[in-house]
Amino acid sequence: MSQGAQTRSPSLKHKELIADYTIRDALPEKTGNRLTRYLDHNFFSTYRKIFTVIFFANLAAFIAFVVKTNGVPEAADVASATSANLMVSILFSQENFVNLVYEICVAAPHSLPVSIRRRLAKVFHYGGAHSGAGTAAVVWYILYTALATRDFIRNSSSDAKASLITSYILVTMFVFILLAAHPRFRVRFHNYFEALHRFSGWAALVTFWTHNILAAKASANQEGITLGIYLIRSPNFWFLCVSTSCTFLSWGRLRRHDVYPEVLSDHAIRLHFNYRPMQPFYGLKVSTRPLFELHAFATIPDEDENGKINGFSVLISNAGDWTRKAIKEPPRQLWVQGYPLHGLLYTSKLFRQIVVVETGSGIGPCLSLLYAIVTPRRILWSTPNPELTYGRSIMQSVLKADNQAIVWNTREHGRSDMVALTYQLVQECSAEAVYIISNPKVTRKVIYGMETRGIPAYGAIFDS
Repeated sequence: MSQGAQTRSPSLKHKELIADYTIRDALPEKTGNRLTRYLDHNFFSTYRKIFTVIFFANLAAFIAFVVKTNGVPEAADVASATSANLMVSILFSQENFVNLVYEICVAAPHSLPVSIRRRLAKVFHYGGAHSGAGTAAVVWYILYTALATRDFIRNSSSDAKASLITSYILVTMFVFILLAAHPRFRVRFHNYFEALHRFSGWAALVTFWTHNILAAKASANQEGITLGIYLIRSPNFWFLCVSTSCTFLSWGRLRRHDVYPEVLSDHAIRLHFNYRPMQPFYGLKVSTRPLFELHAFATIPDEDENGKINGFSVLISNAGDWTRKAIKEPPRQLWVQGYPLHGLLYTSKLFRQIVVVETGSGIGPCLSLLYAIVTPRRILWSTPNPELTYGRSIMQSVLKADNQAIVWNTREHGRSDMVALTYQLVQECSAEAVYIISNPKVTRKVIYGMETRGIPAYGAIFDS
């Protein structure tokens, strides 16, 4: 590194770094062959592994139920399995529970081998548990409806008939939610998916309560006990109480807050909130129409003149209709939903040294990490006209976090070889892991380029 690069002030343009960071050495060969690399780094993703664990856990439960009855499982056991899976699915979408899971994984000490810490850092794939348990709940409930239909044919009653009708309504709604959650549909019609998933989920929860009360009433009459006693003894009742509480806990925190916009350019805006201080490594969901669409952003702590955190901000760049409107017509108030949530970058605390890679507006989510003086890091930021687009304060934050940060202006120097530059930084600082915030193509390319060379790398999940 040149002496000028080491002593430059935040106001300089970093031109001297481009010469220093031309690719000096060829990348080492990837490990394995094409097939093993595809299986290890693409097909058998952590998300899919978690989904598979949920599947086999439910398969084991099914076998246990069959063994218990020496044949067809009892409808009550199948109903309990449905409610249990529904509860797990909802828990893994509830902010406080997810934060707890993060805290447990990130609490691992640096003295543990990297082989263990690199796996704990993949806790952000918890969506595999959410979707796995949700899918299992639908399968269990289809089986339950089939068993309930058989029992109704054998012994019909008015209570059983009402219960069976709600069962078929629920099956229809569950299948509809499951199909709408397919990755391709979610990407192509994201706002529609959000609305359908939310309203159908709420309606399903209400219908599920109605069905369970009707089913419990019918079973209580058969056993000759009161409805209240039957519900207290029923696992379904308690599973549903947890599921409902999680839903109310998240949406009961919906509030409208004042916003103080800071327009950075015609491509980016920074929105400041002062209703509460915010520590690093959190994100929030904001919206102008919270029932129909929510937009998640990483938060950046804001400080007063004494260096005390007195609020937070989010950095928004032009990436769609909602963000484009927010830049052109800065909002003065926004709805904030749920509790602040940990995300991908929180797991960086598991490592002694990291390399942080961003392209374009990916700098936004990383600013919280750069603010927190927790893990030593080197920074590589590739973007067109960084200071013109995002302002001097953002540039100063980057250089404060790493006074040798590589800020690659693509307008002046063209696109860089992100994999080669990242690998070079890893070797220079002996980093244990790489974190990248970018678009899907670059994220997958850098993660694959690092992982196939034995370097742990983490980025957002785009196709789960």
